[in-house]
Amino acid sequence: MTEDSRPRMGELFGGDSSGGFLGLEIVSPADIGSARADIVICGVPCATPYVSVGSYCADAPSAVRAAFGWPGVLDHHDFDADSTPVTGGVRAVDVGDLPYDERDFKANRAAISAFVNQVASVGGVPLVIGGDDSVPIPVLDGLAGHETFSIVQIDAHIDWRDEVAGERFGLSSNMRRASEMPWVTNIVQIGARGLGSARPSDYADACAYGVQFLPMRAIAADGMAHVIDALPSGGKVFVALDVDALDPSIVPAVIGPAPGGLTYWQTVQILEAVAARSEIVGFDLVELMPANDVGGRGALVANRLLARMLSLVSQQRAGRIGDTP
Repeated sequence: MTEDSRPRMGELFGGDSSGGFLGLEIVSPADIGSARADIVICGVPCATPYVSVGSYCADAPSAVRAAFGWPGVLDHHDFDADSTPVTGGVRAVDVGDLPYDERDFKANRAAISAFVNQVASVGGVPLVIGGDDSVPIPVLDGLAGHETFSIVQIDAHIDWRDEVAGERFGLSSNMRRASEMPWVTNIVQIGARGLGSARPSDYADACAYGVQFLPMRAIAADGMAHVIDALPSGGKVFVALDVDALDPSIVPAVIGPAPGGLTYWQTVQILEAVAARSEIVGFDLVELMPANDVGGRGALVANRLLARMLSLVSQQRAGRIGDTP
């Protein structure tokens, strides 16, 4: 039996889901100004890939959307949220994937930033499905001119390289570039572990900037309480989630796996705590690499984490965040 011929749960319940993520209404990116959406899900297959590896996550948005194929789930009870995925009265839409160019990275970044800026200008919250970890740079850039905010980055790597082979906007530089944005007030980085691309000078620069690091070794030793206590409180927050923050036994579909990562429930706990303490102004989920997935497990976890963020922002917009578990 091939993968394409395996029975799917969606078929048991009446066929494949239609529409966007979880069956959300699909709206053209060109119409987002008039869509009156509180929450906008957007796929960004590519921003600034390193030439050495190319756009290896370009098919991730499609994989994340397809990972949960039940029809009509928007009116089902989600036990992780203790509610339906979208709170009544809140409008959430999916604009599909932005187009990208394999060669014109500057144009990719400009298009991403312009779209995110448009979403924010009409009062929407962008929830972005990457794409590799270069995607957060233009997404964060698109929030310029609105309000200041903190970043909570959940990632196995700190991404503070100034450049890699001359490229300053790639996946290893997103927090370095974010630190240069005046509208970013502070950065909390959760989950760093093992060896990555950071040199000692990169880590020193991050510390000098004022990053609060909560590495996995400390989480393993001391638990989650100190992580929750360190999260920003009372302001606005952008959440940047690289799925390699989770242990590779849970999300195998990454290019840079590192043992000893977060569990699904630890990640959910962080997302819920951020939402309980601060207003979420944006979210990106990046670095899912479908070519490295095993039985679709990584895509399913990514789908569930995006669904949890959707419900959290929905509850915030409805003034019901206190209802979260």
